[in-house]
Amino acid sequence: MSPDCPQIVHSLCISGRAAATQLEIRKAERLSFRERQVVVLKEMGLSNEAVARRLGVSAATVATLYSRARGKGYEVVIVLPGEALGIPPEEEPAGE
Repeated sequence: MSPDCPQIVHSLCISGRAAATQLEIRKAERLSFRERQVVVLKEMGLSNEAVARRLGVSAATVATLYSRARGKGYEVVIVLPGEALGIPPEEEPAGE
């Protein structure tokens, strides 16, 4: 993992089962530390109010930080394991 492409790992519950998920923020070097925090929490689906409570700031501050971050052109890539999507592992051919 390169320093300009940090990854944050969190848990995602799909169909009642926790699955390891990686959330990668591309172009994160363009964002301030606080903007990165807001982006990660917002991309996880939290409301402005929920993010504000977790970070100890106002919902208006969250909205401003998120708007600024979006204007800086970051990209988010979510990597899910196949099992989380109901894709069974590849079977090895018999006789090997």
